[in-house]
Amino acid sequence: MEKLKRASRDEGASQTKRHKQANYRVNLLAVDAYTRHKQFVNNYMLYYPGATQILQRDRSNDKTDIDVIHENHRFLWTAADEENKNWAKELAKKYWDKLFKEYCISDLSCYKDNKIALRWRVDNEVITGKGQFSCGNKRCSESEGLKTWEVNFGYMEHGEKKNALVKLRLCPDCSYKLNYCHQKKEVTKIPQKQKQIKKSTKKHKRKHKRKYKKSKHGSSSEESSNDEDEDNSTSKEGSYTHKESNVWSGPVSLPEKKTREDEFEEYFEDMFL
Repeated sequence: MEKLKRASRDEGASQTKRHKQANYRVNLLAVDAYTRHKQFVNNYMLYYPGATQILQRDRSNDKTDIDVIHENHRFLWTAADEENKNWAKELAKKYWDKLFKEYCISDLSCYKDNKIALRWRVDNEVITGKGQFSCGNKRCSESEGLKTWEVNFGYMEHGEKKNALVKLRLCPDCSYKLNYCHQKKEVTKIPQKQKQIKKSTKKHKRKHKRKYKKSKHGSSSEESSNDEDEDNSTSKEGSYTHKESNVWSGPVSLPEKKTREDEFEEYFEDMFL
């Protein structure tokens, strides 16, 4: 009798165990993978307390977008830099394209050691006029007596020596710091009268070259005479015929009208030295 009781107990325990396993399997298959994963993690934390450090991911090699930009940043991008671009370089290039590269922001804290740091301006600095309408030194906010300097910026980037011509707008005190070791070139704006004179001289030179070519071509076709009177008469007739030929050679040259882009360029010339 005792053996029968033990057998019946063992059979009952095995049946209940199989029944629980079947129910547990049905419950696991009934849920999605994420819920099943959370259930396993919760059971692990309940049955093995203090072992959650094993589940923590190694974050030593994690990088954000700004870290990738810092690693692949270029002060000036060239055609050689754009070859064999990967995702990191493309991200740094897109960030560089959004920068405003007309004027620079400088750090003159180590000017006595002839060490100057430069970078391009960002959106907020362009909106506030930092580096253009106020001093380009990041620790100075002076807006009077600004001067524009052209600097040959030599720097080391990714183990290579590079040079770039950049512009700086600095106040008198910061200009002294910039020129402490070497005198830099100052950029001054050209008056409007000088610009007009230069344009007129260029046009006059072009017209003179064209007339010289036409007169040379016409003189080769004319025959030379011995008498001075005949020479004078032929020269007058040749001049008249030359004028008539010029009149009918093409349409009348009218003054060129300025386009909207030319007007904008003239307007911004005083702002961007």
